[in-house]
Amino acid sequence: MLNVYLLRHGETTYNADGNRYCGRTDAELTEKGIAQAKRVTDVLSGVSIDAVYASPLRRAYLTAEIASGHKQPVEKDSRLIELDFGAWEGKTREEFVTENPELWDSWNQSPDHTPAGGTGDTALEVVRRVDNFFKEMMKKHDGERILVVAHNGVNRLYLAWKLGMPLKYYRRIVQENSSITQIQFGGEEEFSLLKLNG
Repeated sequence: MLNVYLLRHGETTYNADGNRYCGRTDAELTEKGIAQAKRVTDVLSGVSIDAVYASPLRRAYLTAEIASGHKQPVEKDSRLIELDFGAWEGKTREEFVTENPELWDSWNQSPDHTPAGGTGDTALEVVRRVDNFFKEMMKKHDGERILVVAHNGVNRLYLAWKLGMPLKYYRRIVQENSSITQIQFGGEEEFSLLKLNG
């Protein structure tokens, strides 16, 4: 059994600027984002964490360092990196939907096979690489607790997929900046969502 504390990184400059789509751009945390990560340290102060993993992007890696209380090294894993948003990168939804409403409609109806922003990742590509990561973690950390810090897109797509939802409904799952989502692999169910936005 594997217990995972899954976080989205703290607020970034892109989040604060009209919630611009920030995929592979290495945006910085804001002061608010750093404070959000520090609050996680307090919440997890009584929890024994066996390992810490993060997307290699600074916003996730720094959130992981702060949230873990700098008690152990943070291992970067590229499988946790945010979606490549293609032509949507750096733009607000209003901006890119105006530019190409047909592409947005296609993503909404079938993100499984539609590249985000026309040239980016499909949802299936994302969930497969994230699932590959967690399968490895289940073998490596059986019976342990790990902290994983990733991104809004990858986290929501993976949660939707593991819960058996059509991937086009992934935005129905809301994960706030630096909130704790607790999931479990193994036990009576193969996968359980124990807490969302704790």
